Amino acid sequence: MKVKLFHTLTLCTILSTLFASGQDFSSKKKYLAAIREERAEKDIEFATSDKSPIAPADRAAFSGLNYFKPNPSYKIIAKLEIYNNPDTIKMITTTDRRPFYLVFGEAQFKLKNTDYRLTIFRNIDLMVKPGYENYLFLPFTDLTSGAASYGGGRYVDLELKNDGMVEIDFNRAYNPYCVYNKKYSCPIPPEGNFLNTAIKAGEKNFVH
Repeated sequence: MKVKLFHTLTLCTILSTLFASGQDFSSKKKYLAAIREERAEKDIEFATSDKSPIAPADRAAFSGLNYFKPNPSYKIIAKLEIYNNPDTIKMITTTDRRPFYLVFGEAQFKLKNTDYRLTIFRNIDLMVKPGYENYLFLPFTDLTSGAASYGGGRYVDLELKNDGMVEIDFNRAYNPYCVYNKKYSCPIPPEGNFLNTAIKAGEKNFVH
């Protein structure tokens, strides 16, 4: 009886593991498909939309953006420390424009077995705009900046939630619009938001 029970429990454990693995594989497959779909839609928008940052004269030659291969390990769940008395700063940009940003808090996370911290911001003007009530802004640079990715850094959009955590998906890291067209004014990531690692995820540098 004990031997039969042992075999039954072992079989259940194996089946549970296989079921969980199947779920993980399915979730990963859906996630990667969603990333690729978003990128394809962005290429179409940049090539055809009147709101495209690509200059009208350059759109005919536009063949798409360059990306690192999607990698689920760059989708991070970070602890968000919200500051009690946040400062308001004038963010340095690529022009003389100095928009007001709230130094909202700090994201704390682990990547490749190393702990990192990044400052999270909120755009003062966007905070009162419908649809942006929970929008958080993460500008950053890393060891790919100036080589495989844009030297001026990249951005990740975040969503404020009530559980004290925030999802940082570096596969969705994108270039500022001034990369495509110098008429735009783009925030420059503060020096403290440098990651001393190569974030091989998200958008690469744009080749004109």
